[in-house]
Amino acid sequence: MSNQFDVAPGNVEPLGSSVINNGVNFALYAPGASQAYVCLFDKSGHSEILKMAMNINEGGIWSIHISPLSAGALYGFRVEGEYNPKNGQLFNENKLLIDPYAKDLFGEFTWSERHYGQMPIGTKSTVNNAIDIPKSKVAPPTLYAHKKPNHRWSNTVIYECHVKGTTCRHPKIPKSLQGKFLGLSHPSFIEHLQSFGITAVELLPVHSFISEQFLTGKGLQNYWGYNTLNFFTPHKDYLVNDDINEFKQMVRELHAADIEVILDVVYNHTAEAGADGPILSLRGFDNLAYYRTVEGQPNVYINDTGCGNTINIDHPKTLQLVLDSLRYWVEVMGVDGFRFDLATILGRSKAGFSSAHTFLQAVAQDPVLNKVKLISEPWDIGPGGYQLGAFPPPWREWNDQYRDVIRRFWQSETGIIANVAKRLHGSFDIFEHSQRGPLNSINFITSHDGFTLADLVSYEEKHNEANGEQNRDGHSANHSFNCGVEGFTSDSKINALRLQQQKNFLLTLILSKGVPMIAAGSEMAHSQGGNNNAYCQNNRTSWLAWKDSQLNHSLTRFIDDALKIRRAHSAFKHSVFLDDIDERFTVKWFTEQGKTMTDAHWHEDTRQFLMYSLLDKQNNHALLMVFNASKKTVFCQIPPSPINAPWQMVLSSVNNASVSSNEDAMVEISAQSSWVFSANLEDVSHG
Repeated sequence: MSNQFDVAPGNVEPLGSSVINNGVNFALYAPGASQAYVCLFDKSGHSEILKMAMNINEGGIWSIHISPLSAGALYGFRVEGEYNPKNGQLFNENKLLIDPYAKDLFGEFTWSERHYGQMPIGTKSTVNNAIDIPKSKVAPPTLYAHKKPNHRWSNTVIYECHVKGTTCRHPKIPKSLQGKFLGLSHPSFIEHLQSFGITAVELLPVHSFISEQFLTGKGLQNYWGYNTLNFFTPHKDYLVNDDINEFKQMVRELHAADIEVILDVVYNHTAEAGADGPILSLRGFDNLAYYRTVEGQPNVYINDTGCGNTINIDHPKTLQLVLDSLRYWVEVMGVDGFRFDLATILGRSKAGFSSAHTFLQAVAQDPVLNKVKLISEPWDIGPGGYQLGAFPPPWREWNDQYRDVIRRFWQSETGIIANVAKRLHGSFDIFEHSQRGPLNSINFITSHDGFTLADLVSYEEKHNEANGEQNRDGHSANHSFNCGVEGFTSDSKINALRLQQQKNFLLTLILSKGVPMIAAGSEMAHSQGGNNNAYCQNNRTSWLAWKDSQLNHSLTRFIDDALKIRRAHSAFKHSVFLDDIDERFTVKWFTEQGKTMTDAHWHEDTRQFLMYSLLDKQNNHALLMVFNASKKTVFCQIPPSPINAPWQMVLSSVNNASVSSNEDAMVEISAQSSWVFSANLEDVSHG
């Protein structure tokens, strides 16, 4: 078979497979190997038709050029070398390895003992795993050539969603597209996003991923996707015709609708998890380069992720792999930004986390990456893992302190009013010290992880029994409340209060300074039955139902109303924190009597009421926000309008709310309700 091909030494870059000169160039990094091979497979992916020894080059790069060969060719790598787990060496030529730079994959992954290096334990496995692993597929990249929305952070509203769960039950999307990339870009779903002001979708992981073996053994799946198999390939289950260009088509169609695409990316660990995990890709090329191990114990992985194998971002080739992957998704696949899962890991070296870490510096100077949206989840379980506020510009950060304090406020907790005010105005105590502004805070009430918005006001305890861990998994401190009954009820008063509380959360979120993120399903009261860790629930627990009662839901209309107010008032677009000498904007805080709050008022342990005004002197606009988190009605004196126009009530969480426009009248602010008044702004409500 080998005499059918012409073979040349090949080029050392780019890494991976590249179509060039009537053939394909293969290059891989494996400096400790004694020999590397490229293995070609037939179109079925079952038969290995050629195994060719590669050539070693400077820097530990192996290369070969094979012709004639073209796009679509299936291949994998095998690597010979020392197999000594105690020294962190895991070379095993019996394991077919996925190319870390593969742009496409072919075939299914199947769990079996063939993937493991030692079988039985202590003995090097001689079993070939090729039958159970996807083959890398040659796929020449073409640059994304379509116009991108490039929304400013000040205009950004993020919708966090799961590719499958968001559309797999949508009645207006063809069955073949439901739960796929092309389902997200179907006109029916785009129309839904546009109907309530979304400017960006943030997709849960779309890099190729697999389910952990312990889940498949229980008949469950890794639904969320935080178990990456390859950093370049789109997850095949989200494709209709096994064509990776469908991802680019989705991006193009969302861009045409002025909606950006942000990817939730997992560069902190891979599917080769655990000290006794499988050998699938990185581990078989250079285990100690790609994963962090305890100093002096190369057989013990550092576990800052909870998954057993933390990526070693300090190594130059690992850093290059991550940066190359990020640039690929921007330049070739067309995405607009990234949300980095457990991002503290990407800024941590042996000395701990640093805002000047090599990775963060590399991104800051990269002419491609420093122009896209960068969002960190600024915590992990490693030493010094909580780093909210520590990431450098231009990073944005998920603000869990915002989430928790706003939840506690509407839970009717006392003694937190001053902290609530800080969160409403962009968390200056967290971000201002490093010359960052309110738009560095990604504000959210709920996300994929935890209770849905509807469950947040329907359950006081988690109900994760279906996950198979005796309800031990998931967070226990949720700051949730059930409004009187745990779970589903037909009580109309309780259901009305739950709807009102969801509106309270949404109104607070949208009219806070910062960038709002709304979890998919919040706009239609999606429930997971109290499961606050539905990572393994690839079923109707997680999938949006799209029932008749959820289409054009009152919460959808409410979000749209609130976002119209946000867009109409420039204070929410202001990139710096407001202070007492700001020339354009003025913030004033009031008591229930309409008087200016004093220090004593801020320290009242029983206070559950907030009222404040925002004045834009340049545009002659003013807003008055009134939040009553107590379980009692408050009779409130509305302060005078600061401009020559009366206050008008424009939005309230109370159904069919109305108040007198007479500024001398006492206004009845219902228990557990939120209100917005405007002066000199157009009426934005749906009535």
